[in-house]
Formats: sequence, structure tokens, C-alpha cells
Amino acid sequence: MPIDPSIHTIDTAFQRDDFGAAYLITEAGRAAFIDCGTGLSVPAMLAALERVGFTPAQVDWLIVTHVHLDHAGGAGLLMQQLPNAQLVVHPRGAPHMIDPARLIAGATEVYGAEEIARSYGPILPVSPERVVIAEDGYHVDLAGRLLLCIDTPGHARHHLCVWDERSRSAFTGDTFGLSYRELDSDQGAFVVPTSSPVQFDPEPLKHSIGRLLALQPQSVYLTHFGRVGDIPKLGADLIEQIDAMVEIGRQCDGRADRHRCLVAALTELYVERAQAHGCRLDEAAVVRVLAMDIELNAQGLACWLDRDRR
Repeated sequence: MPIDPSIHTIDTAFQRDDFGAAYLITEAGRAAFIDCGTGLSVPAMLAALERVGFTPAQVDWLIVTHVHLDHAGGAGLLMQQLPNAQLVVHPRGAPHMIDPARLIAGATEVYGAEEIARSYGPILPVSPERVVIAEDGYHVDLAGRLLLCIDTPGHARHHLCVWDERSRSAFTGDTFGLSYRELDSDQGAFVVPTSSPVQFDPEPLKHSIGRLLALQPQSVYLTHFGRVGDIPKLGADLIEQIDAMVEIGRQCDGRADRHRCLVAALTELYVERAQAHGCRLDEAAVVRVLAMDIELNAQGLACWLDRDRR
């Protein structure tokens, strides 16, 4: 699985090292970012440009996979530094990039105002004239290198993935799950779906994963975290776990302690799978690595259960 030298991984320094990534693609003197992290990530984005000998004026595109703040919270601030760039976003996400008030309010409800300020920094609007709405099948032209935007709901209804035919790579945001390098083993990468609130929907998510698998990518670039291979195996693992998570949701639903039940059952699921994968960390360490994601996945499952009942 050779590394394409035109694709650069940027650690957005969200929460901890090797947790949140954005990507820089360079082609014939022009550049595109895919995702950008938070407002606090902007220095890392600009430093990545400098490392490869590019200036902000050479960036033509900022493509956001979806508008969750760890992926796109810094878009407004970053766009101020990119004089020639346009922002590419899913149709459902575009209004939130132009006016992030509802986005901020929703995130504040989940995380609290103090955490928003600490972890996300300034969340600024993007001028409407600089926003490009990417319907399913939209092609971003990066100096003749076409980047295909694919509608991939399931994690969120405003999610798109990016297919780069040149490198046979997919940039998948949260659709293809999360995979932290601490959990790698001799069997390769360990992957977990992400069902974080509030729009998780298991059947569309499985369909979206299927669309990505049909492209037969050589590499997938995850926001959480980095580049992975052995894509058919990881895709099968994701679909199997989504089904297991749905069953956990059904079993815990209706209980007075539903959230505790969801957290406990998800923890057991992921720890058992990590150990079967040959992960070198002990159980407590696996839980520490996945603690935030277990909590968010439990919240997202609860949102789906409540919505599914209506």
C-alpha cells in the first residue's frame, strides 16, 4: 500500500495527539484541504502548507466532510486566511457554515459552553459567495485532478466522502468509523463505528459503507485517525459492529438506566473485539483510548432509539 506523496496528514491537535486529522492534497502547484479541525487547528493547517512549500494563496478548496465541529469548526477562521479558496460542503451542511448559530447551540447542548470554548475556539461564518454546495456526484477540480463528492448519510445526514481516483483513496470523515493507532495489532488496524449524536441511522450508514467498498479503495483516510488499508476487512467489521450496536440499543431501550446500560454494553463489545484483534493494550487502556467515543456512541444510539419510536 504505497503512500501517495501528494497527500499529507495533518494532526489538528483536537483533544490529544493522533486523535483528529485533516488532509492536504497538492497538485500542480495548487492545493485542497479536506476537513480542517477546530478554530484552534488553524495554525496547524497553515504550518502544513508551509512544510510542503505552499502559500495560503495556492489553496483552491476547503472540503468539509460534514459540519461537526471537530471536522469543520475552524472553517470560517481558516477561510479568512485562504484568499482564493472556496468551501465545499454538503447541501444540508451549507446553511450551518454560512450561519453557525444553530450549530453552536446544538453542540453547546451536548458538550456545554465551557467545553465548546476550551476545545473548539472561535466558530465563524463563511461568506455565502464562497460556499459551493456539493450534491452527490459533484466533482471538485484541483488543477485537473478530480475529487468526487459522495453523499454518505448514516453518521450524519449532512455527510459526504471524497473519492480521489488518482490515488484510489477515500477521505471518509466519520462514515468509515474511527481507528486509533494505539489499537493496531499484527492483524492491522482496529476499527469502530461512530454513532455520535444526533443523526445516527444504521441502515443508511451501512449503505454508505457499501458505496465506499464498491469503489475498491487502496487506502481510506479517516479523521480519527489517519490512513488505513485492508479496506474490505474493515468494512465488514464496521457493518458487523453496527448490527451489534443496534441489538445493544434494542436490549437497553426502555430501561431506567438506559444510558448506563448502553455504555456498559458498548464497552464490552469494543473491548472483546479489540482483544480478539490482538490489541497489545490491556482492557483498562483500551477503555481509556475509546472512552470519549463510547460515551458519544451511547448518546447517539439513544437519539436514534428515540427518533425511531416517533
